Amino acid sequence: MNFTTTLLEWFQQHGRDLPWRQTRDPYAIWLSEIILQQTRIEQGRPYWERFMRRWPTVEALAAATEDEVLREWQGLGYYSRARNLHEAARQIAARGSFPNTLEEIRQLKGVGDYTAAAIGSIAFGLPAAVVDGNVYRVLARHYGISTPINTTEGKREFTALAQELLPKEPALGSDEEAPASLFNQAMMDFGATQCTPASPHCADCPLQLSCTAFRNGRTAELPVKLKKLKVKERRLQYIYIRYQGETALHRRPAGDIWQGLYEPLLADEIPPDAILLRQNVKHVLTHRILYADFYLWQPAERPTLPDGYFWLPEADIDRYALPRLVELLCERLN
Repeated sequence: MNFTTTLLEWFQQHGRDLPWRQTRDPYAIWLSEIILQQTRIEQGRPYWERFMRRWPTVEALAAATEDEVLREWQGLGYYSRARNLHEAARQIAARGSFPNTLEEIRQLKGVGDYTAAAIGSIAFGLPAAVVDGNVYRVLARHYGISTPINTTEGKREFTALAQELLPKEPALGSDEEAPASLFNQAMMDFGATQCTPASPHCADCPLQLSCTAFRNGRTAELPVKLKKLKVKERRLQYIYIRYQGETALHRRPAGDIWQGLYEPLLADEIPPDAILLRQNVKHVLTHRILYADFYLWQPAERPTLPDGYFWLPEADIDRYALPRLVELLCERLN
């Protein structure tokens, strides 16, 4: 039995039951793919469910404000995904329907080759293979491929192999799911639950006999990934101002972390009567590590705010999308 047939049989028995797999609605499928970029399913599923309840159609999402979308996204991180999601929804609403070709799907803001292939194959049955971390791992181990996955050569090699393995035949009927869709979902699930990064379940793997890495004792070595550049560090000092039931925020500008989100006063100098609530709180982002100090300042007179900051009732702060770090810091407030 070949790789593809074995994988599809495994998926029939062990595939995950996920709500976005109960529909062919391209909006619901696209939304799940964007949310699950760099997010675990357990964390992302409640967000997908909330988005679908609040904005059940792409037109409804397009009509929302960016602030509303960012607020609903709060806690997921990588906020550029939310901004791209909102902009893409407006692209789709403007054209009148969800695009149904790979070329058109790729033109949506925030959609790359992987996401386009996932949407195209699952929603429309297009014969396009998905290639993500799970796919790299499964293919590298099974076929013993040592080409680094984060190189141009590696991406080209793995994409070509995944496309070669993909079943190209169409669905048998209008109610049947296309084999390409099933294969892509099977690859995702197999990598996520069977051929896991650490401690893969080789003992009961249906591909064990044909797996090069298992046969040669190289499971822990594959896939190969070149080391990344050193992560930079950055220090932040936040001052939460509390004056007669109000506080101050400003919206972070473009060109830096957390674009479009809100934060308290960010300052180099700390008022002498400010109270230190938390110090050296570590927060890890993709390309940098943040260390933050958090102060509470309750001035006797209303201070003049720097440009861009505004006053608001403390009770209304939950209406604004805050970075996860700021949320954690604010938990120390009384």
